[in-house]
Amino acid sequence: MTPVSGAIAGHVVRWQRSHGRHALPWQNTRDPYRVWLSEIMLQQTQVSVVLGYYERFLARFPDVRALAAAPLDDVLALWSGLGYYSRARNLHRCAQEVVVRHAGAFPPDSEGLRQLPGIGRSTAAAIAAFCFGERTAILDGNVKRVLARVLAFDADLASSASENALWAQANRLVPESSDDMPAYTQGMMDLGATICTARNPSCLLCPLQGACAGRAQGDPGRYPVKTRKLRRSAQSLWLLHAQASDGAVWLERRPTPGVWAGLYCLPLFDSREALAQALPAAARDAAQDAPAFVHVLTHKDLHLHPVQARMQRRTLRREEGGWFTPGQWPALGLPAPVRRLLGG
Repeated sequence: MTPVSGAIAGHVVRWQRSHGRHALPWQNTRDPYRVWLSEIMLQQTQVSVVLGYYERFLARFPDVRALAAAPLDDVLALWSGLGYYSRARNLHRCAQEVVVRHAGAFPPDSEGLRQLPGIGRSTAAAIAAFCFGERTAILDGNVKRVLARVLAFDADLASSASENALWAQANRLVPESSDDMPAYTQGMMDLGATICTARNPSCLLCPLQGACAGRAQGDPGRYPVKTRKLRRSAQSLWLLHAQASDGAVWLERRPTPGVWAGLYCLPLFDSREALAQALPAAARDAAQDAPAFVHVLTHKDLHLHPVQARMQRRTLRREEGGWFTPGQWPALGLPAPVRRLLGG
């Protein structure tokens, strides 16, 4: 490690210990299960959203064996509303592999952790640094931004070769002492989340302001460089909100892959006409269109059109799915907009 890189690591460690975040529920622990759970939940999700989910998850699944033994439906039900549901499915698979292949103990290094479902390079490095003091860098979105600005790294991160080059730079900056790895790793996360933000970075408060090449150039906001833009699309879907006289609703498990894969959902149709054809004749004319609304996914806007229909249980004939009473469906894994439609 060069003197400059050593100074950067030292500044980050000292700043984190004095000014970083220390009260988050997944901090101040070297339990790989708790750190892993938080890292998966925090992927593309804000801390404020994750807090409640994290506490509820630990209350229901206090350790990896409890999670591995749980039905997937229970996991999806607790995840409902957090989004990116493939994370929940991989979380469950990963817990089962840790129990079956590793006797309930997470591998103690980033290479071993990366072999588990749903754990990528940065997540593996975070667990290894926090729990085992491994000298390895993380490179999530926040940390990419911090490093790109500090180093004035102007290679296009849409390229895997450029990203690998930034990984190499990141690994050269980690502290010499493994004892400093938890503070350094948390410090880099904290800087990206609270100081070196995507817009209007607070450079005067940053412990790296004197070493930041992007600031020295007068335009830290031009970093990181990433030319590939996500192409957003839109889709219209009609949702059949079929309700029986006892308040039960008809729900179907969504296929994998696809939108809301593996979750229970109101039946989806590509048109109002297709939905009408699925209704029993007696309920067709009485079906009522509820107000449409937009649900935003990462790459797509879903224009959702609920249609409410009351009917006898025996009159709805569909190959998949079933009736779920108001006491049953709240415990299922449901997409957030469907849960809201049902009043839960």
